[in-house]
Amino acid sequence: MKQAIQHTSLTGARHAAAWGLVIAAWLPWAAQAQSPDVPVGVVAVQQVSQGFELEGVLQAARQSTLSVQVSGRITQWAVKAGDRVKAGQVLAVVDDRVSQAGVHQAQAQVAQADAQLVQARAHHARTQELHAKGFVSKAALDVADSQLKAAQAGASGAQAGQTQSQVTQGFTRLTAPYDGWVLATHAEAGDVAMPGAPLLTVYAPQPLRAVVHVPATRQRQAAQAKQVEVGLPDGSWVRPAAQTTVPAADPVSQTVEWRLDLPAAVAANWVPGQQVQVRFASGAAERLTVPAQAVFRRGELSAVYVLRTDASVPSAQATQSGFVLRAVRVGARHGAAGYEVLAGLASGDRVALEPLRAGLAGARPAAVKP
Repeated sequence: MKQAIQHTSLTGARHAAAWGLVIAAWLPWAAQAQSPDVPVGVVAVQQVSQGFELEGVLQAARQSTLSVQVSGRITQWAVKAGDRVKAGQVLAVVDDRVSQAGVHQAQAQVAQADAQLVQARAHHARTQELHAKGFVSKAALDVADSQLKAAQAGASGAQAGQTQSQVTQGFTRLTAPYDGWVLATHAEAGDVAMPGAPLLTVYAPQPLRAVVHVPATRQRQAAQAKQVEVGLPDGSWVRPAAQTTVPAADPVSQTVEWRLDLPAAVAANWVPGQQVQVRFASGAAERLTVPAQAVFRRGELSAVYVLRTDASVPSAQATQSGFVLRAVRVGARHGAAGYEVLAGLASGDRVALEPLRAGLAGARPAAVKP
């Protein structure tokens, strides 16, 4: 019994020592996790472009909705949304038994017309020879000429009919007009296709353009802008390679469509349908700005963590760190310069560039990034 108690005490002591080592190793990590170093930026006055921004969307410059020109049941369906296609690739096939019968009939008519033409030529040649020797009259020769011309016209008509039937046969096959991707499918194998009814939508990945609808009341201001820029989903801004304005306003929305072609190197990284920002800059001015990554939003409220320099800040407004949470009012975003400050901050204020880490207990500034 005594040995068992001693063994238990020894085991407990070993466990306590082990836990002591674990806790000793954990404490520095916990202190470091609870006291993160947060990068800091500075609120400063910078020169930014003036104008206005609108939301736009990326669109493929070459996008087509494909359909067949004959009616029939779809017997083959070769692609689905997201598939890559090559120019001339067969995408779908409509039941072509009727058109195939038309091709065979046209071929038979061509063979018949050719045979009649051969016979008419031979008859015309014999009639000419006999007329030269005086055995037939001029009227007989005229009849042979007429028969030859009729046979030639019949052969030409049969050839045209064969070409038409072959073209109609081609209408039963839906092919890709260019290299690209299938954006959407509007039918499946077994459905009945009708002339003009959409079956597939395909697009070419290049070139891409940003499409924005400018209110008619701002069209003059947009047309007089000194510079137009497109803000991509990653936050970068580029100037369009070319721009086109539709010379009419939509009668319902009262907007004018602007099409801004993206440079090829930039367009390769994006796909149609993504939202972008379009800025119409009319000049430059000095504005108080805050780094965009410092601002975080909760519903309709915007706030930043400001580096606390006054110990008299009420504890109810401060975290247990070196930062205090402050509500701010921001305006338009000016690219890399960040958001324009309308209220809540002053020039020289230092703000946390990682708001989530700044809210942790013991957070402290790491470095100042101007």
